[in-house]
Amino acid sequence: MKIAIPVDTSNMESSVCISFGRSPYFLVYDTENKESVFLENTAAQSPGGAGIKAAQIIVDSNADVLLTPRCGENAALVINEAKIKIYKTSGTSITENLEDFNQGKLSLLEEIHAGFHGHGGN
Repeated sequence: MKIAIPVDTSNMESSVCISFGRSPYFLVYDTENKESVFLENTAAQSPGGAGIKAAQIIVDSNADVLLTPRCGENAALVINEAKIKIYKTSGTSITENLEDFNQGKLSLLEEIHAGFHGHGGN
């Protein structure tokens, strides 16, 4: 299984980024071989549509699950269409979120916000 998480820096000590679409990087963690790959979020500096572009990066990474503190509705539509489940993170530690997910402690993200649509929010 591949788990994607928006992160602030490209290392395992990074914090989970509070903004999905504007996250600088995405961690894609493979639970089978325990490999971590960090993908640059090329959508982060987009003047608009960052969430949709970021969601496509997650889809293209072949992730099965996304762990994120929040997600806009347009990005969520792209992710849901790809049958990727979205879970709400707990705290900011990558390691703790991976452990919590593996132990079934994270809940599905149900509060999908309307998005910032060109307002550059965080």
